[in-house]
Amino acid sequence: MACLSTSGRVVCGSRRQQAHKLLYQLLGSRPGPTAPALSTGFSPPRVQQQALRLCHGLSFSMGKDYPDLLQSPHKCSHSLKYSQSSQPSVRQHSSVHTQQPAGPVREFQIDPYIILDDDLKYFYDDVRYLLKSGTSQPELDTIASYYFDGQGKALRPMVTMLMAKAINYHLNNESHQLVHKQRQIALFSEMVHSASLVHDDVIDQSDFRRGKPSVNALWNHKKVTMAGDYILSIASIMIARLRSDDVTIVLSQILTDLVQGEFMQLGSRETENERFAHYLTKTYRKTASLIANALKATAVIAQADDNVAEVAFQYGRNIGLAFQLVDDMLDFVSSTEQMGKPTAADLKLGLATAPVLFACEKYPELNPMVMRRFSEPGDVERAFELVHKSHGLEQTRFLAKKHCNEAIRLAQELTESPYQKGLQVVADLVINRMK
Repeated sequence: MACLSTSGRVVCGSRRQQAHKLLYQLLGSRPGPTAPALSTGFSPPRVQQQALRLCHGLSFSMGKDYPDLLQSPHKCSHSLKYSQSSQPSVRQHSSVHTQQPAGPVREFQIDPYIILDDDLKYFYDDVRYLLKSGTSQPELDTIASYYFDGQGKALRPMVTMLMAKAINYHLNNESHQLVHKQRQIALFSEMVHSASLVHDDVIDQSDFRRGKPSVNALWNHKKVTMAGDYILSIASIMIARLRSDDVTIVLSQILTDLVQGEFMQLGSRETENERFAHYLTKTYRKTASLIANALKATAVIAQADDNVAEVAFQYGRNIGLAFQLVDDMLDFVSSTEQMGKPTAADLKLGLATAPVLFACEKYPELNPMVMRRFSEPGDVERAFELVHKSHGLEQTRFLAKKHCNEAIRLAQELTESPYQKGLQVVADLVINRMK
């Protein structure tokens, strides 16, 4: 069985074979036409491989194929072209695999990235094809594709597909057509996330992200801003082709929240009593809304009832809040090499995150620094020191853990399956991540 050891490394043989073994052991052979096609260990013939690639991917030839795909998402059999290249998947192992958890990853021993191998294998290839095929401007394509290099954690698409498949199993509806639509929602979630990173680089004037120069450092602000807009436009066209008004409304809320969250961050000078509520609302809008609404959209398109859709939404909200709380904590304890970006970055931007706000309770001298956004000489260094002297980091981790525990409880409301168990493992990966 594929599992995560206590060191966080993947212990498995062939990823595909191990995943199928795991599915067979946990699911058994469900009767009827919806039974999953499990591998016998033999490589499928080329036609079967191509059919599998068609189900999961969006690769297609340039020129006329792109408008064809936009006109009808079901024209895949006519427009998609397969790559026989031996180039490995751009996204190899997620950086989550290298984390050092505080203890064993619960009792489930499931690696979400392995059981979703088929869904995530060509994920970034598909995003780059979409972006490349939508423009005749090579530089626009280069900037827009810059962060789709497979080096991110791919948390959002991974969690989106886990929830999608957990809901499908819960509803006993695991059709390829439904999974394909849900995968487009996962693509949307990652494209919107990366577009927000592109825009953040312009707003924050950052020079470094994910261990390499930011787009802001390589191209001028106007081009970078338009590239972010372009990513959003291609993602929106893809979702519009699903022809589901309800899904479009749910996913549009993500963009509304992102903009409002950014405005809240730009003007956060509230009183002490309002400050933490403001921080949590801003965190939801900037980070958690994307995950929560993407997961809700997978339930909506599967025609789940309101209760299941709410479970998906609340699970995503709690995972998103926990993820950002841990991120804010790591900004104080991880090295630049671990994070792939400068540490104490939030303080340097004038932002008071959870560790600082908790530290204010013990060290009131932080309050005026928060109000002036750490703008005076020595503010950043002093605030950094006081956070470490206080219990701010421990309190931040405790709050993140509460959200993770709530996410686990919510996942348990769905029918037991490998994907439902994977949703519970995600909570452990989030709370124990080191970057």
